[in-house]
Amino acid sequence: MTTEDESDESGRRSGLESTPETTVEPVSSAAADGTTDRSATASAETVSDPSDAFQALGNETRMGILDTMLERTDETETGVTFSELFEASTVDTSAGFAYHLEQLVGPYLAKDGDEHYELTYAGRKIARAIATGAYTRRVDHPPISLAESCPFCGEQSLAAQATDNVVAVACENCDRSLLRLGFPPSGLESHGESFPDAFDRHHRHRLGLMAEGVCPECSGEISSELVRTAPSTDDALPSEFEEHVQAAFDCEVCGTEVRCPVSLAFLDRPEVVSLYHDHGRNVRDRPIWNVGHEWTETILSEEPLAVRVVVELEGDVLALYVDERLDVVDVQRSETNASTSEGAADAAA
Repeated sequence: MTTEDESDESGRRSGLESTPETTVEPVSSAAADGTTDRSATASAETVSDPSDAFQALGNETRMGILDTMLERTDETETGVTFSELFEASTVDTSAGFAYHLEQLVGPYLAKDGDEHYELTYAGRKIARAIATGAYTRRVDHPPISLAESCPFCGEQSLAAQATDNVVAVACENCDRSLLRLGFPPSGLESHGESFPDAFDRHHRHRLGLMAEGVCPECSGEISSELVRTAPSTDDALPSEFEEHVQAAFDCEVCGTEVRCPVSLAFLDRPEVVSLYHDHGRNVRDRPIWNVGHEWTETILSEEPLAVRVVVELEGDVLALYVDERLDVVDVQRSETNASTSEGAADAAA
């Protein structure tokens, strides 16, 4: 039942983005004459080598320029002028400032003929990342008691604690860890003691993107599959969870990897949302560390792996049949709901 970001756990990949070495594809004849060719592939251009791009950031003045650009970008539609940027800096001479400014043009800044500057996509990404403190601040937060009970021992003894921008949710009674995931320092600082709620929403959104095949870090394509849990995880689980599988999400572009309970991959499914709504509940009220005992997972096949995920509310049963690629191949809902819905319709009539 644990949820882990394996890129954070192993440290083999960082959240930094780099532009892959690619060649520029020629413009198709369809694009040239104004028609749309939906089979055409995207073209890409290497603006700079990663080493050059990051070397351009290694100066306090240039960091200040990006910070000023981020502040002024939403205030103007025409870009920011040289004089505006120079006045906001602490550099003594315009010549020295111009040198630093030009080092950012290309990968991080675009300049038009009127000497106006705008942030490029990469410029916005790095400026916002710096503003979050992801690369400059480490935040620890003491344990915060959570209202939900432990899904393993049933005691109301869960706590969320942050160490070095990583949040861990664990049970203080049975000493089991439920999840361990990174969280931006800006989130920990701005939300204070309510950070567990923000943390839940943050990773619920990320898991939803992964389930849809999109990497929340780089927007690359995510591969999904059912996997057996690692031996270390098996050892930490109670005996009733020995036959256990997880949902595995993997981005081959940036290396983001996450393992989580299969149920968490389907919290946003329309059938699930509808089931909760029909019973006057909101599935979003259940945090990812304990979505409720109404959820069960049963292995249906070993080769290939297949799982049935069941949600039961007040005798109303929803079953999702999931194959080895985390595709839902069948959905069944009990007749209990059908009779309830018909009764509600008759009452409304």
